[in-house]
Amino acid sequence: MTTMSRPPADPSALRPGRGDAFKSWLLFGLQDPKGFHQGPGGLTSPGEKKHPWWQVMCLTGVDYFSTLGYQPAIAALAAGVISPLATLVLIAITLLGALPVYRRVAGESHRGEGSIAMLERLMPRWGGKLFVLVLLGFAATDFMITMTLSAADATAHLIQNPIAPGWLQGQNVLITLFLLALLGAVFLRGFKEAIGVAVVLVAVYLGLNLVILTVSVFEVFTHPVAVDDWWQAISTSHGNPLLAVGFALIVFPKLALGLSGFETGVAVMPQIRGHAGDTEDNPAGRIAGTRKLLTTAALIMSSFLMVSSFTTVVLIPEQEFQPGGQANGRALAFLAHEYLGVGFGTVYDISTIAILWFAGASAMAGLLNLVPRYLPRFGMAPGWARAVRPLVLVFTLVGFLITWLFDADVDAQGGAYATGVLVLMTSAAVAVTLSARRKRQRKRTVGFGIIAVVFIYTTVLNIIERPEGIRIASVFILGIIVISLLSRVRRSFELHATHVRLDRQALEFMSSNLGGPIALIAHEPLRLSAGAYRDKLTSAIEVSHLPLDHQAIFLEVVVDDSSDFETELVVRGITRHGYRILEVHGPVVPNTIASVLLHIRDVTGLMPHVYFRWTEGNPVANLLRFLAFGEGEIAPVTREVLREAEPDVTKRPWVHVG
Repeated sequence: MTTMSRPPADPSALRPGRGDAFKSWLLFGLQDPKGFHQGPGGLTSPGEKKHPWWQVMCLTGVDYFSTLGYQPAIAALAAGVISPLATLVLIAITLLGALPVYRRVAGESHRGEGSIAMLERLMPRWGGKLFVLVLLGFAATDFMITMTLSAADATAHLIQNPIAPGWLQGQNVLITLFLLALLGAVFLRGFKEAIGVAVVLVAVYLGLNLVILTVSVFEVFTHPVAVDDWWQAISTSHGNPLLAVGFALIVFPKLALGLSGFETGVAVMPQIRGHAGDTEDNPAGRIAGTRKLLTTAALIMSSFLMVSSFTTVVLIPEQEFQPGGQANGRALAFLAHEYLGVGFGTVYDISTIAILWFAGASAMAGLLNLVPRYLPRFGMAPGWARAVRPLVLVFTLVGFLITWLFDADVDAQGGAYATGVLVLMTSAAVAVTLSARRKRQRKRTVGFGIIAVVFIYTTVLNIIERPEGIRIASVFILGIIVISLLSRVRRSFELHATHVRLDRQALEFMSSNLGGPIALIAHEPLRLSAGAYRDKLTSAIEVSHLPLDHQAIFLEVVVDDSSDFETELVVRGITRHGYRILEVHGPVVPNTIASVLLHIRDVTGLMPHVYFRWTEGNPVANLLRFLAFGEGEIAPVTREVLREAEPDVTKRPWVHVG
């Protein structure tokens, strides 16, 4: 006699195939609530460990602080000898413009939704949805170019290191693709320790930069001739100091890369540890921590940018900033090798490569935070878009394509990056201005309005100066809109209800007919007179051969916002002119009716029958009305929605049309 630790498997049960196992792995987490996904931008469950604000600042910093790897070189290339003045303008806009705006955003979107959610609330219906899609296009431009540009710059630091093997020369595209693939592999496996890794990378990177800048400042003061030459160059090229300041204002938009990181800063808010008394509706501690994060990061970055822009333009020959030069895209690395030796320079290169690569991780997390939060809820993405791993594969492949198209060139991608950053910051400034105006805060409305005008000016000037940025962003926007609308059409015959609830009166209407079946007459809520109900009942009795004394229950769907997709339905039982009516608000009439019918079937155990009239008008026009406004060809679409939702015809509610 033998014993077994577990019962034997059923030999008739089918074993999962390899394809099923892969699908299960790929769609892991698909049923999680919105936002509960791995990645630093995702929402955390109530019991999950939160982190101090300074640790989360490091997570944001892998994107924000990593721009030190290329920002000084881009500033010198764009503004030449007056790059310190242009950087000073950048710092002023950062501290006096972007920082106040995002401190306000943090207070009004404490779940990490960002400024896009603020504008969505201000602009309902299809106009708001399309506007959100456009902003998502710019956000995708920002985050995708962050990934590819950072990986390309990490590649440049690797190849241009003096001790790098010679066979790496000319392999920029392959190395960048490898870094992007490695980034994708991290997210496919999971991303649980992002904050710990970010803290180490940021601490090491900022420490090395502090050493380089300290040595560089010492070199500047011990070589006054270099400072004199720099000042002479400014005087020669811009004789009037006011002209120099004016030129700095004009070239400032080219330096907008130094503004990145604010949108990510509010996206990671759910990771911040708040006060013990915080509630989900009023997380005062989390908001205060986020504001500390934004302020500290802005002050640190402003200090580093100011010193680096001055020392690099004074100590590095101008020709080295040009394409092909040793300082192109890596000015501080050039100073590290020049004044601290190959050993320290190599350590700095390794640190820069690591943080630039991990900056792509921050951008990937931003995308994984935005897409599942909006597109599936709008019905504008397939259901699998809620899962992390399919999106990681999609974003990685898009990154491959961008890298190949731009030949892994940092300078060629700068315009698109700046455009994405500036549009998001402009939208945030507009959102907080409208918010202050709605709350009748006059002084803040004026202040934020001025900031919005500055960002609008900067964005427009950047588009004029670097039109390739808006062209690239337009491709992203067009792609998102087309794919989203096609997905919305494809999913039009799905059930939209996330939950259906019958109130007490509605349940009493159902219980009055325990013998079944339950007959419901569909009625348009536009005609609410007693005569309209009497005519509809008479017509249903004549056409559908209902009993003459039939006690009708009318079903009315009030369309609120036809652009919504996922909704919770509340069915209210009311009496009007002596007739019993089930009233429900929903975005689309046929899908709402189908959801209610299935719910009544499940709650009562009785089969519902619904009675329609044929819709007048051209069927094609009615179908377009259904897609755009949730009305139109009601009866056939209701039947199709039921057919897709319930394959078993014996369990499917009946649809009668006469």
